[in-house]
Amino acid sequence: MEFTGFTQHDFDTFHIEGLEERMEAIQQRIQPKFKALGDVLTDDLSAMIGSEMFLHIAKHARRTVNPPKDTWLAIAGNKRGYKQHPHFQVGLFDDHLFIWLAFIYELPNKTTIAKNLLKNIKTIEKSIPSDFVISLDHMKKESTAVEEIKLKEALTRFRDVKKAEFLVGRHIDSKDPILQDGERLSEYVKKTFETLVPIYRLAFS
Repeated sequence: MEFTGFTQHDFDTFHIEGLEERMEAIQQRIQPKFKALGDVLTDDLSAMIGSEMFLHIAKHARRTVNPPKDTWLAIAGNKRGYKQHPHFQVGLFDDHLFIWLAFIYELPNKTTIAKNLLKNIKTIEKSIPSDFVISLDHMKKESTAVEEIKLKEALTRFRDVKKAEFLVGRHIDSKDPILQDGERLSEYVKKTFETLVPIYRLAFS
C-alpha cells in the first residue's frame, strides 16, 4: 500500500464512542497507513542510525473499558518491544499528529540516559529547532514550545522522578494540508527524525 497521508476521517476516529467500535476504526482506517508509512521510516532510520530498527504498531491490548485517545507507530532498535527503549513515534490525537523521539517511564536505564542527556545539554539545546515541542508525559496532548521550556529542569525531573518522561519532536495540526500529502508528510517526518537522531545517539553515550 502506498502512503497517502491522513484525512479528517482518520482524526474523527477518536470521537467514536465505545472501545470495540473505536478500536475497529483504528484498525481499519489508521493502522494500514501506519504500516505503509512505518515501513519507509524504519528503513530510513536504520540507515541513519547504522543498525537495524524495527516497526511496532500500538495494539492497545491492555484496554478493557476506555477507548484510546490516541494511537501511534513506534520504531525502536529492539524487535520484541519499544517501551523499554528510546524510540521514535508518529501518532494521532483527535486534533493533531505528533512526531516524537520518546524516552518514557518504562525505560529500565532511565537514570543513565537522563545523565547522558544532561551531560550533553548544550549540544541538545543547539540542535533542537525553534518550531519543536517537548512533552513530559506521553499520555497528555499538551506540549511546550522548546523556547519556553527550561531544558535542564525537564531533564533533571526526568532523571529523578520515576514516572517522569521526556519527548521531543513536532506537532502538526489536523487541519494542516501537509497531512493529506503522503509524500510531503513522509519527507517532513524523515527530516524531523534526522534532527532527532543525534539526540538519540547521545542517550547511549
